Amino acid sequence: MHEIERKWLWVILAVAVLLRVGVALYLGDEIDAPPLLTDQRSYHALGQRLLAGHGFSFATNWYPFTLANTPTAHWSFLYSLFVAAVYAIFGPHPLAVRLVQAVLGGLLLPWMVYRLARQVFPGKAALHLVAAAIAAGYGYYMLYAATLMTETAYICLLLWSLEVGMRIGMRLRAGNKVCGRDVVWLGVSLGLAALSRQSILPWVPVLFLWLLWQARRGRVFAGAFRSLVLSGLILVALILPWTYRNYRAYGQFLLLNSNTGYAMYSAQHPMHGSRFSEFAAAPLPEDMARGNEAQMDRELLRRGLAFVLEDPWRYLLLCLSRVRAYLECWPTPDTTLLHNIGRVGSFGVFLPFMLYGLWRTLRDRDSLQRNALLLLFAVFYSVMHILTWAMVRYRLPVDAVCLPFAALGVRDLYVRGRTWLVPRRASVVARVTGGRQ
Repeated sequence: MHEIERKWLWVILAVAVLLRVGVALYLGDEIDAPPLLTDQRSYHALGQRLLAGHGFSFATNWYPFTLANTPTAHWSFLYSLFVAAVYAIFGPHPLAVRLVQAVLGGLLLPWMVYRLARQVFPGKAALHLVAAAIAAGYGYYMLYAATLMTETAYICLLLWSLEVGMRIGMRLRAGNKVCGRDVVWLGVSLGLAALSRQSILPWVPVLFLWLLWQARRGRVFAGAFRSLVLSGLILVALILPWTYRNYRAYGQFLLLNSNTGYAMYSAQHPMHGSRFSEFAAAPLPEDMARGNEAQMDRELLRRGLAFVLEDPWRYLLLCLSRVRAYLECWPTPDTTLLHNIGRVGSFGVFLPFMLYGLWRTLRDRDSLQRNALLLLFAVFYSVMHILTWAMVRYRLPVDAVCLPFAALGVRDLYVRGRTWLVPRRASVVARVTGGRQ
């Protein structure tokens, strides 16, 4: 990295931190600010319970099905521990978590977008910095960096795994041996991301299969397979302690979190009809026993799949309606002003630049080959949520992956506009001066 590029990157990171700290101070020490992000109350409560020695549990009956003083696995273990650690130092103040996360998110998320852009557009420093600058000022990233939710950490870890995956894929495609450090970092990044949000787990087999395909093209399949086995073992090693904890708590197997079943059940529930309402929570079945989350997770998953099989046509229409919920980038009357500003000031502004940058990438064979992994992730992750439960916040990881392409769109349109304006300006000056210099 050149000295000028490094200085500009630090300026961008500093601005990102200041913007997020400003949002954190605006939201203050109230746990219900902003009011629609209700997951904050759960992590606030879990942080306090962990500090008090009660483990992962709640003092009262809790959404969606956790009984008072019973073990829960519904929420991210890693993020709950992070909140508890901040509370242990500064006391149970949501503002403390907001500020710590605002600083960390302001530094890490634009930096990870910058690193990813270096893989997407090698040697093009201007595009790297533009991508980081967009991430620094992206409205929703500023909002979620100041809230007690997993978004910021999860997106940073996901970008890390994709950056490492692209680097490994490039080496395999060229027939080279994979760097041992990258093998370790791939497993670590995927494992930590899964502990932040387990929705990354369906993507892991797709990623590994893609890397093996690159290895087959480079004729290094056997070595790549051994490397990916090691990455997979590291991923399993990070999850396994929590699987053991769940078995001790419930007497049954539960890989990580107990939210898959409820998400599938609630999102496909007949109460939606054929139009999905992303903020509507389906009531639990009256005939289902409460208390054992591992058992409830499996039963709710079974019932959710039964909704699909009972009326496939309604499910298809429901999925089509989720496209709107997933891509929503306009202000809505049922959303707070802060959320409307964040939504429009992020995806609403940069979607045209993303699409233009993606179009430019698809036209270039070398660029398409280099960035196929990111395009595969964007499609897979989007389809996964449209088929299950879709809302704007679940699209934010895909937004981050597309920011380098938005940077290409911004940079290219700027250059084209400048090229178009300069001759016209010279022509106007010539007409005004009569050609005299």
